Amino acid sequence: MGYENIKFPEGSKFLVTGSAGFIGSNLVEAILKLGYRVRGLDNFSTGKRENVEEFLDNSNYEFIEGDICNLETCMKACKDIDYVLNQAAWGSVPRSFEMPLFYEEVNIKGTLNMMEAARQTGVKKFVYASSSSVYGDDPNLPKKEGREGNVLSPYALTKKIDEEYGKLYTKIYGLDTYGMRYFNVFGRRQNPNGTYAAVIPKFIKQLLNDEAPTINGDGRQSRDFTYIENVIEANLKACNASHEAAGQAYNIAYGGRVFLIDIYMQLLDVLGKDIQPTFGPERKGDIKHSNADISLARKKLNYNPEWSFEQGILAAIDWYRKNLG
Repeated sequence: MGYENIKFPEGSKFLVTGSAGFIGSNLVEAILKLGYRVRGLDNFSTGKRENVEEFLDNSNYEFIEGDICNLETCMKACKDIDYVLNQAAWGSVPRSFEMPLFYEEVNIKGTLNMMEAARQTGVKKFVYASSSSVYGDDPNLPKKEGREGNVLSPYALTKKIDEEYGKLYTKIYGLDTYGMRYFNVFGRRQNPNGTYAAVIPKFIKQLLNDEAPTINGDGRQSRDFTYIENVIEANLKACNASHEAAGQAYNIAYGGRVFLIDIYMQLLDVLGKDIQPTFGPERKGDIKHSNADISLARKKLNYNPEWSFEQGILAAIDWYRKNLG
């Protein structure tokens, strides 16, 4: 792995918010394996209890059931913490069109609560989840930090505002913040269920059940699908980054580009299925093509992703085969 040799001071303690979610639970697992202490915070609005339960027997782990929208809870969670990995948020571009006020409350106010709590309690590093959706209608490929267009959804706007607060908190208060602009993360524990489920786990589950998935649009949209291990590496390396690298957001991806229809054909091949997909309308607010320039994260965070899409998709399929009953 790209993070096994990362070292932190003895006795270091991490807070992972959204710790019962897909990315959060994987971060908890990785940090515990490295031998450090972890406190998890989640309100189970989108996270799953089974993602938390497997860590409860570990003496280095403690869990708080609570909400980042409550400042008092955030203060309690940040007490005696060295590094905050703030993953708590509501995802999904389409859902944000239906619930803009709720997204503002959770993704903006909740993140600001966490930054303020981290500042007041003397946290060393504050690493937070942003999104490639902040690039909006900028047509250029690859996507490069500093070259953003107009955002296309309430979700994207919440992440853009989080990044602005991150810059301010570093500049004004000296809190080292690092934004992780995730590009289509996938892997173990990602929820395949529901209307707003991510495309890869949803396709895998449907094909395993011999159901025909729906592809939104013509399938020619492209994404920089990023395996979860690369995201773990980025978060932990951000915790070790310099103060000079703080106050910025970084593209966190593999730096590749895969077309959705090609992924579908690959899944058919690996799973040994012969099922024709149905094609639906394009999703409102979706970016047609997404591919990341990761040179800034390489330079400033020492980010060096090891997991290609091809390696990651095989590992993900293997996990879902074993865990979908």
